[in-house]
Amino acid sequence: MTIATRLAARDDTRLPTRLALSLRAVTTGTDMRTQDFDAWLAERQRAHRFDVGRVPLDRIDGWSSDPETGNIVHRSGRFFSVEGLRVSIDGREWEQPIIVQPEVGILGILAKEFDGVLHFLMQAKMEPGNPGLLQLSPTVQATHSNYTGVHEGAGVRYLEHFTRPDRGRVLADVLQSEHGSWFLCKSNRNMIIETLDDVPPHDDFCWLTLGQIGKLLERDNVVNMDARSVLACAPTAPAEAGAMRSDTDVLSWFTNERARHDVRAQRMPLAEVTDWVRTDHEIRHVQNRYFRVGGVRVEAGNREVTSWMQPLFEPVGMGVCAFLVRRFGGVPHLLVHARAEGGLLDTVELGPTVQCTLENYAHLPERERPPFLDLVRRAGADRIRYAAVHSDEGGRFLNAVSRYLLVEAGEAEAGTEPPPGYAWMTPGQLNSLARHGHYLNMQARTLLAVVGLRTGLL
Repeated sequence: MTIATRLAARDDTRLPTRLALSLRAVTTGTDMRTQDFDAWLAERQRAHRFDVGRVPLDRIDGWSSDPETGNIVHRSGRFFSVEGLRVSIDGREWEQPIIVQPEVGILGILAKEFDGVLHFLMQAKMEPGNPGLLQLSPTVQATHSNYTGVHEGAGVRYLEHFTRPDRGRVLADVLQSEHGSWFLCKSNRNMIIETLDDVPPHDDFCWLTLGQIGKLLERDNVVNMDARSVLACAPTAPAEAGAMRSDTDVLSWFTNERARHDVRAQRMPLAEVTDWVRTDHEIRHVQNRYFRVGGVRVEAGNREVTSWMQPLFEPVGMGVCAFLVRRFGGVPHLLVHARAEGGLLDTVELGPTVQCTLENYAHLPERERPPFLDLVRRAGADRIRYAAVHSDEGGRFLNAVSRYLLVEAGEAEAGTEPPPGYAWMTPGQLNSLARHGHYLNMQARTLLAVVGLRTGLL
């Protein structure tokens, strides 16, 4: 007797519709009205003691410089280290400090349906490098060292929903990169898990709809980097009539970009890195560009460990990250840039049209600056479809903020055939790629989350 095998559907055709329903719920969720969010966040700020201060790099308790290499390491041998990296990209060479953290963390958002509408459990989380300290983060935001208890602190709330075999229904689960300029081959597991369990929110957590989160993305430094990354992996893009390139052509173009760049990166002792100066207080570039490495002491009443010290990377100046936008055949397209970075796992990932720190190029003539940078800087308000300031991950970076923009461009400024390394893609194509690992970089995922969660932008 042959027993029939029950096959699973290859795709959840209902999920985009359910997410679209959550997107339309902009003003009210099961926990709060969107207009009440500020009062809730302020109350969570008052409920805990937060204090962050700078300390000299050579006085960070629990951390030390290896006497042979000069690498900055934690006494446990875990968490992360600051080492040196020698990079060569297409013949251009340099050396720099880099964060080495080979473990894979969990960035997880718990979803649950209330009154027929999907809600997402978000956390008011303090990170020492965040502007304003407290920002909206995923349900779980933890390194492997954190959730395995290396810090000997309290357990991570709601972690079991992302680690149990029967954890719930998987809506998204993908490995995504961190910054390729500051991390060496670092990945996190980006997850959205739907539960049927009764999950009362702790005081520092709240249930919000996608529409409410999208509304908060209009604000400066409210939704943190990890939340933006996870939300970019949800299939929120609407159906599109077509695209400038077929999906197969997009993949072929991207594969060629990865193949044509010669990217080499080699770890080296931090003490031997050239063009960087180390003092008792910090590590900085000889021309005071790029970033510096300093120390902080932290007190945070609502963290698993309530006080600690650590090194942080601090960029020299504000970044700008922008997609140019055009419509072809009535369909919005974004101009992506295949960026080669020394810390990426596979040489190249898709980034925004423009991604840089202005201060690093201010001394150069316009012809030597990144393509389209001056176009973005000079764009009038009538051409800016979105603008907000968002910070990078405050657990490793101090005051690392960038202005994120969507800027409408014309044929004369951004033609149908863009320069080498650039390509026009639809939001739907990028959303499809974001459901797979190491296609879109962190900055592109931030803007993709904005496009997916704010209807009518394009």
